[in-house]
Amino acid sequence: MPHVVTVFLRHGGRVLLARRSEAVGTYQGRWAGVSGYVEGDPADAERDARRELAEEVGVREADAELVRAGEPLAVADEGREWTVHPFLFDAGSRDVDPNEELAEVEWVHPTEMRERETVPGLWAAYRRVAPGVETVADDEAHGSAWISLRALEVLRDAAVEADSRDALASVARRLRDARPSMAAVENRVNRVMAESGPDPESVRQRAEAAIDDAAEADGAAAARAAELIGDRGYDRLATLSRSGTVLAALEASAVAEAAVLVAESRPGGEGVGVAERLARGGRNATLTTDAALPGLVAGGEADAVFLGADSVLASGGVVNKVGSLPVALAAARADVPVFAVCARDKVRGDDRFVGENAGTLYDGEAAIETANPLFEVVSADLLSGVVTESGVLDADGVEAVAAEHAALAARDD
Repeated sequence: MPHVVTVFLRHGGRVLLARRSEAVGTYQGRWAGVSGYVEGDPADAERDARRELAEEVGVREADAELVRAGEPLAVADEGREWTVHPFLFDAGSRDVDPNEELAEVEWVHPTEMRERETVPGLWAAYRRVAPGVETVADDEAHGSAWISLRALEVLRDAAVEADSRDALASVARRLRDARPSMAAVENRVNRVMAESGPDPESVRQRAEAAIDDAAEADGAAAARAAELIGDRGYDRLATLSRSGTVLAALEASAVAEAAVLVAESRPGGEGVGVAERLARGGRNATLTTDAALPGLVAGGEADAVFLGADSVLASGGVVNKVGSLPVALAAARADVPVFAVCARDKVRGDDRFVGENAGTLYDGEAAIETANPLFEVVSADLLSGVVTESGVLDADGVEAVAAEHAALAARDD
C-alpha cells in the first residue's frame, strides 16, 4: 500500500487548498492539500512533507513551522488504497509559488473542504491535525493571541459537525474553562456565541468571521507597536516570553539596527525561539536570563520594554508571564517606558486574575511548600500604555473597552 503525505499549510486561521492540474496522474481538477508520495521510510514522512512544500508551493523550511503530525489514516477509493500521513504547518505569510502540478490555490477556512470536490479523505485527514480543546488547554509555548485563534478554530470546526447549538455551547464552555487567565479566549468565544443565531451553521459563519477579524486585529496591533518604535526612535528594546504580537512588531519595525534583549522565559524557554527568529531575520538579538533582564534594563541597556499580555484587567493592569513585574519595576527605576502590545480583545470585563501554576519545584521528602506561578500582574501605574489595533490606550481607554466586554459576556449568560 503506497504512503502519501497531505500537508495543510495554515496562516491566520485559514489553510491553503490546491486544485490539482492536468499535469498529475490522479484526481485531476480536485481540491487537496499540498501532497505527494512518501519516498523513503514512512516514519520519516515529515521530510517528504517539507519537500512537497518546497516543490509545489515554494515554501522553505524556514518559512513554515511544524504544528502537528497526525496519525496516518487508510483511504480506499475505486479500487485504490493508500496510507495518508497528515501534517499541519504554520506559514509565516500567504506568499506561495505554485508549480505546474497545481491549477490554482486558495486560502480558505478548512470547513470549505466539505463544500468542494476534494481528493478522498481530505476532511478526515485535516481532522487528524486540527486543533482541539486540549490544544487550547495544554499549549505553553505560544501567547494568548495564537491560542485564542485556535479556540475559534475549534468552535468553527465543531459547528460543521454539530447537530445542535446546545452541543456548541458545551464546546464554548470547555474552551473558556481551558484557559481562564486568557481574556482573548473568553472574549472571542463569547462574541461568536452572543452574535450568532440558533443553528450550528450561523455559529460556523460567525466563527469564521471572528477568526479573520482576530487575525487582522492582532496584526494591526503589531503594526501600531512597530510604528511607535520607529516614531520614537527606540533602538534598544527588551522583551520576554513569546508574544506573537510583540514578535511581529519587532520584526516589522523600521529600526532595523535595533538591539533586542530577550529573556529566556523559564520554565518553557519560549524566549529562546523569539531570539532565534529575530536573529534569522537579521535582527540584533541578545538572549539573557529572566533574573538578569531587570538589572540590564535598570542599568541602561534598553530604551523601552515591550510586553505581551495574556489579559488586560479593567483597571489597566496587565497579566503576563512571570518575570514581567520585576522588569517593569526596574524600568520604572530607570525611567524607561513599558508598553504592553495586544489586541483589544485581551481586555477583561473585570479585574479577575486567574493564576496558573508552572509545575512543581521540589520533589524531595522535606515538608516544603512551593510557589511557581506562571503569570503575574503589572499594575497600570508601571505602564506607559497598552498598544492595540486602535492605538495606545491609557487606563481610561482600557476601562471603556472593559465595559464593552462585560456587556458581551452578559449577553452570553
